[in-house]
Amino acid sequence: MAVASVEQLLTPEIARPARYLGNELGAVHKPWEGSQIRWVLTYPEVYEVGASNLGHIILYSILNAQPRQLCDRAYLPAPDLAAKLRATATPLFAVESRRPLSEFDILGFSLSYELGATNVLEMLDLAEIPLTWRERRAADVWDVTKGSYPLIFAGGQTATSNPEPYADFFDFIALGDGEELLPEIGLVLEEGKAAGLSREEILLDLAQVPGVYVPQFYDMADDGSVQSNRSDVPERVLRRVATPIPAYSIGLVPYVETVHDRLTIEIRRGCTRGCRFCQPGMLTRPARDVEPEQVIEAIEQGMRATGYNEFSLLSLSCSDYLALPAVGVEVKNRLKGENISLSLPSQRVDRFDENIAHIVGGTRQSSLTFAPEAGTQRLRDIINKGLTNEELLRGVKTAYEQGWDRVKLYFMIGLPGETDADVLGIAETLRWLQRECSAKGRKRLGFTVTISNFTPKPHTPFQWHSVSTAEFERKQELLRQELRTVPGTKANFTDVRISAMEDFVGRGDRRLAAVVRRAWELGAGMDAWWESLDRAFAAWAQAITEAGLTWKYRQIETGEWNLFQAQPLPDEHRADRPFPQNPAQQPATDLESAPSGDTPLPWDHIDTGIDKQWLKADLQRALEAATVPDCSFDGCSHCGVCGADFGHNIVVPPPPIPTFTGHFVPNQNRAQRLRLWFGKQADMALISHLDLMRLLDRAVRRAAIPVAFTGGFHPGPRIVPASALPLGTTSSGEIVDFDLTEPMEPEAFKQKLAAQLPESIPLYRVESIAVNSASATQLLEQAEYVLAIQGLGSSETRSETEPAPATWQSWIEQILASSQILVEHITKSGKVQQINLRERLSELELLAPEQMPQAMKDSAILPWVGVRYVGSCRNDGALLRPEHVIQMLEFVAQQEFQLRQIHRQHLFLATLHE
Repeated sequence: MAVASVEQLLTPEIARPARYLGNELGAVHKPWEGSQIRWVLTYPEVYEVGASNLGHIILYSILNAQPRQLCDRAYLPAPDLAAKLRATATPLFAVESRRPLSEFDILGFSLSYELGATNVLEMLDLAEIPLTWRERRAADVWDVTKGSYPLIFAGGQTATSNPEPYADFFDFIALGDGEELLPEIGLVLEEGKAAGLSREEILLDLAQVPGVYVPQFYDMADDGSVQSNRSDVPERVLRRVATPIPAYSIGLVPYVETVHDRLTIEIRRGCTRGCRFCQPGMLTRPARDVEPEQVIEAIEQGMRATGYNEFSLLSLSCSDYLALPAVGVEVKNRLKGENISLSLPSQRVDRFDENIAHIVGGTRQSSLTFAPEAGTQRLRDIINKGLTNEELLRGVKTAYEQGWDRVKLYFMIGLPGETDADVLGIAETLRWLQRECSAKGRKRLGFTVTISNFTPKPHTPFQWHSVSTAEFERKQELLRQELRTVPGTKANFTDVRISAMEDFVGRGDRRLAAVVRRAWELGAGMDAWWESLDRAFAAWAQAITEAGLTWKYRQIETGEWNLFQAQPLPDEHRADRPFPQNPAQQPATDLESAPSGDTPLPWDHIDTGIDKQWLKADLQRALEAATVPDCSFDGCSHCGVCGADFGHNIVVPPPPIPTFTGHFVPNQNRAQRLRLWFGKQADMALISHLDLMRLLDRAVRRAAIPVAFTGGFHPGPRIVPASALPLGTTSSGEIVDFDLTEPMEPEAFKQKLAAQLPESIPLYRVESIAVNSASATQLLEQAEYVLAIQGLGSSETRSETEPAPATWQSWIEQILASSQILVEHITKSGKVQQINLRERLSELELLAPEQMPQAMKDSAILPWVGVRYVGSCRNDGALLRPEHVIQMLEFVAQQEFQLRQIHRQHLFLATLHE
């Protein structure tokens, strides 16, 4: 496939085309021919999610640091690009090289959500790669340059916890942390490729690497367990553990706004709190703290290298990183003058104090989120939350006293042993917190509450427990009515159908591969749940029925204890019975009332380090409301993790907390105004105006230019463009004003800024302007454009039917000779106005091919006719857009035209007519 064919797909007609360019700051372009193993990290979600995922960034950095190997990236295309790929028979491509995914040696998918596997199939199908390992296997030498398919693998929390529902689709699964595992996999591939091994021989070598699970070497037995089918692979596959390395977090800086649009630094991996519902807490043990100096250095270096104005400290429980207050205060002190904010995505309310309030507060105060999980002390003890009512109140009250008027709280319903009193206890807890957190002259404390449905997860003490959907619905309605009596509360409830399907897939076995594939064929991509939940659920339900697994899904619906009990189904679960309408569940009092906890589970062959008998014992402790202490700070809980294979907890003692020197105060002093003329060319034309402004802000930060700030609650840099440039339009005449707190030589400013910008944003000149003079946006009068125009009926090559240059010239003369050309314009209020386009036009001429701007000559789209015009471009709404020129041409020619390309050559200011 020619690269140009991809370029022709990336046009302004698709949404946010910049996400597919692969030209971000930090993108690595290693020589193709100099690499022996070529990876693609294929993230099965849209770019905005994948490009901001910390694991994706870290592994991308690590793999590109390996000698003789390169790593590219691919993301799930949005529906508009996916449709274009299929319509043009263009395979899905990697964003940097723009090569088809089938040309790479290995594709790695991050699987972090049970219902995300359908997106994996969508990407494989778009890449024209068979969906299953059976369809991809071959006996000859494995070589993608000679027609072999790439190796397809998955990693991530969902893949590690229970790979069986997805086992048919992957050649292997990478279990656990990938920082050390993936480079080892690369070496095995490099050696196998050099030795001329077959696909199966390479996979057998990979199966010897701890952390690599090759599903084709294992079968599901009649009792539901998974057993190896050959003697030369391990019976159980070990989860890998690695030490966090913050330096690898400093990587990609996307040009488009992403979900987590900030620098993220991991401070602690693993959690030993022992919450019995929490799969990440069980799958990431032991806990490993990062040395405070490494964290501080990574943040300081990362903020200056990326230009972000926000950073986030990442951990399953940031507050359990005892050095957090010291690290946070030190970083805030060092970066005090740079309008930097800190967000903590996960923190314990019992550890929230004034020190943490200082580091997350400030001029741009971030939202505050706590997760009590349950509304009563009894239920919090059952789930081993380790949170008392007193600690909950102390944390929320501290937040209120430090200026927060609203906090976000997360709760769950459907937990083992839960009663209606526990459900109603959520509302009572909110009322109690409002009563206790009040002050004269302050508005009432408000809450944004998210109510999730408990979903049992593999490798947790609650993996044997489930709740009927009817019971969930009843409890949701009970709580919804009660929350209406709590003022200032906004509640969000998770749809029970999503929870049931997550449970069904998450605790499923290999039989579910047929369900996942059929659900994808019926259009149930992960995004379908948010676009049309009814349609997505119907697709999954149909797939379950066609796979003959309706009885299994009914076990979820009716709240069975054990999904995989090997015993005949009772009559009410037979496939010919209708779905039960009002199933009820009473909390069990002990394990004797449930199927045996020793029944084989589909994930028992995954060695996470936690002993299954310990999980069973901890479930019994839960039913007795007995708590287990956090082994990072108290005695060992004897879960089985600590040892030679997984290591031990690493807890860094808290260093002294520096004196907090205060929050950022925006420097509003304006000592100088610099006016910059610049261009926007090539791929950067696909960057939107808002993304361009974000790019300039970050470039100024990286260049350490002393820009002035606005005031108010959300101070921003004083960077003011003269006019927004439409998406897809190239330019060689843009203007933007910068207000600085300290004078700079214009040439020094230009050089420092140019060093932080991509080549396709050239800087032409800089002038010093009086600080109090009118801004460029106020002075803007006119703009000069060059348009590439083609008749809609034209063929791809010039023909005798194409209007001759003389005809085009006559049309232009007719326009210039007209006194008015009226069009209708609908205002924002819906009123229809008549606008005379002719009075907004100053100049209009036909251009010869050699007169076209270089940016248009270099384009892959060759124009039929070039037209230059100068027209009104005032910011009061008096604009002559390129589309208006097309309307005038169509008026005089009485035929339709297509605007193929737009280039803005100049912006004319009232005091500066060029």
